Amino acid sequence: MTTRILIVEDERDIADVTAYNLRKSGYDVALASNGRAALEAIAQKTPDLVILDVMLPELSGTEVASRIRSNPSTASLPIIMVTAKGEEVDQLVGLTVGADDYIAKPFSIKILQARIEAVLRRSKGAGPSGKVLSMGPISINTESHEATVDGESLKLTLTEFRLLSSLVAAQGKVLSRNVLMSRAMGPGVTVTERTIDVHITSIRKKLGKYAGLVTTVRGVGYRLVADLSDYLASDETDDVSV
Repeated sequence: MTTRILIVEDERDIADVTAYNLRKSGYDVALASNGRAALEAIAQKTPDLVILDVMLPELSGTEVASRIRSNPSTASLPIIMVTAKGEEVDQLVGLTVGADDYIAKPFSIKILQARIEAVLRRSKGAGPSGKVLSMGPISINTESHEATVDGESLKLTLTEFRLLSSLVAAQGKVLSRNVLMSRAMGPGVTVTERTIDVHITSIRKKLGKYAGLVTTVRGVGYRLVADLSDYLASDETDDVSV
């Protein structure tokens, strides 16, 4: 089945050139020129991936991403956000609302295609096939792509799912930011350490009262503890703020 991509971009020239090149590469491409049209297009026929500009009329790209993530039927839909300036603050905002990756304008079509392929690979293989991983109250089903904490479903993005899966699989061992980046984003994708920190912060928020299970090891990375008493007994504190 042909992979369907929705491009949400109000600059017609950019949208047309991007669509043309992606169609040449074999993708089925749909276009939306504003935020509301994007949500309507997704409701009519859910794509396999969304390329979402931050600056849009009607509804901003960040608002569109937030609505996609809040809808159970589209919560795991892969999103690549496009930022106009490429400034870190724009990228962090996009990641905070649930984007799986970002790319800054002006961008190379080859770079965009590489990012698309990486995100799609992650969406098709969120972890070791057919395994149920668990630690403490957290359970991960890598076959059905489901995560729960204390029996309650967690609505995670693809990148968040891979990060949490890696931490659960490590069973309390510390994973460096570089290791987490490689496992979550895939090889050959360059992101800053801050990107991983933002995703971890989002995971913690979704874990609610169990946020402390994901602990920071200063200067190294992160590890998962089995219960909150392990966290409270440690000297580790979260030095990440968003």
